[in-house]
Amino acid sequence: SRTPMLILLILLALDLSRTEADSDGEECSTWNLAMNLNPSDGHIMDYTTGWASSTSIGTDEEALLKDYKNQTVWTQPADYIAIVRHQDGTIDAVKVFQFIESGNTLAEMFDSSDPTYYRATMTSAGPIQESIASDAPYLSDDPIFSVGGEIVFNWGYSNNGVRIALTG
Repeated sequence: SRTPMLILLILLALDLSRTEADSDGEECSTWNLAMNLNPSDGHIMDYTTGWASSTSIGTDEEALLKDYKNQTVWTQPADYIAIVRHQDGTIDAVKVFQFIESGNTLAEMFDSSDPTYYRATMTSAGPIQESIASDAPYLSDDPIFSVGGEIVFNWGYSNNGVRIALTG
């Protein structure tokens, strides 16, 4: 029998037009935490909850422990997206993709009422970076890290759907 695992998903956004000084004083782009999904925290993040709302969810202090959405990051332009899987804060898988069209916000891209982004393929050429730990558990059950392909957003049906998936 399988032991239930707490698997968390993080969405990070990168805007190349915004830079900050690193520890050496060099200008560089920085990743920003946009969302964390925790399927075991008692909060429901379904197809309608959170993704298209104009509010933040959770607190910065618990951003990696519970469902979290940073509305400020959600409304900033994003050129890249990183999908990060972690178990109790230990990262075991990462995929980074470049959006086909740069400069759009996650708020715009997850607005399924906009036909531009309904059932939309958001990337091309697959992940530009991928890293999966050799001991990462339950990969065969993972809808992001067990398959390849492109990122699609807002794949809805009449009574069901997913906000983010891969085509593979």
